[in-house]
Amino acid sequence: MLQSVKIIEIEGIGPGPFAAMTLADMGAQVITIHRKEAPEARAAQAANPLDRGKRSIMLDLKDPEDLDVAKALIASADGLIEGMRPGVMERLGLGPDEMRVANPKLIYGRMTGWGQTGPRAKLAGHDLNYIGLSGALWYGSLPDQPPMTPATLVGDIGGGALYLVIGMLAGLMAARDTGQGTVVDAAIVDGSAHMMNLLMSMASVGGTVTQRGQSRLDGPHWSRTYRCADGGYIAVQALEAKFYAIFLDRLGLGDDTEFLRQNDKPLWPRLAARLEAIFATQPRDHWAALFDGLDACVAPVLPPEHSARDPHIAARNIWYGTGQVLQAAPAPRFGTSAPQVPRNAPERGQDSDAIRKELGM
Repeated sequence: MLQSVKIIEIEGIGPGPFAAMTLADMGAQVITIHRKEAPEARAAQAANPLDRGKRSIMLDLKDPEDLDVAKALIASADGLIEGMRPGVMERLGLGPDEMRVANPKLIYGRMTGWGQTGPRAKLAGHDLNYIGLSGALWYGSLPDQPPMTPATLVGDIGGGALYLVIGMLAGLMAARDTGQGTVVDAAIVDGSAHMMNLLMSMASVGGTVTQRGQSRLDGPHWSRTYRCADGGYIAVQALEAKFYAIFLDRLGLGDDTEFLRQNDKPLWPRLAARLEAIFATQPRDHWAALFDGLDACVAPVLPPEHSARDPHIAARNIWYGTGQVLQAAPAPRFGTSAPQVPRNAPERGQDSDAIRKELGM
């Protein structure tokens, strides 16, 4: 889909490389500028799965000759992705003002946690800090428990990388119409807060969004995970009344007067305790089979290696292995065909000579 788009990525960690990988999965030509390292250091590093589908050149951006190569690459590109703290790229002479003189159509993607402006802009931080401050972590557990760390998905990837991809794509579309590029300030605090709008919208229909455990998504007995007899887990989110009725019927609770009061909030803790006792009587796979094929909104909680063997996941070819690493296929897919398996990640610097020749350098 993006075969005509060329993206330069300055090596970083986490959401920046993930965003560049996503664009490469969609067909973009992505060249990653990796830091120069001694041969023995490179040999000790395995290829990074987030570099799949990309090409790699190694440069020392503090070396004037290598810096000229970086500038030539950026001048030839449609977009740039960098994840430095604010001001670092400017000090290298690679800031957006400098780069857009040579390349007015450049989409300059900046991936940070705190954003380019504000009191915390130049401070260190990590995923959990960003989503804690933005409000996105607030609903991360039941009311009497500390919020759980959500494995970087809410912050780095959801609020960071994917918002950077959205911004890059919007900028590329605008540049083709206007001939002018833009700076994409993708901050995890912004994106993770923006993702909360669905939950916040529940206040418009009488939901409580300021207290944990009081909304229809984070408190009810029918919107939780439950531990099973074998230590596995089952996920229940029978939100609508018609699906909740199927859920109750399958458990033999369709005539239970307490369970029929689905939205009676004072009952939620008691009914959750009753479901905990029920699900603890059988292993996870028993419950998965019991609800299989039904609109009860129940599914097993699977680790990735087990997910790959699930019939639905396997039919869609969602997980695949490259060497020792399990990877998810590109998403979204276009049309009805199976997702394309991207090229393997390059070794660091393996394309350095070819890229220099293409630049005439």
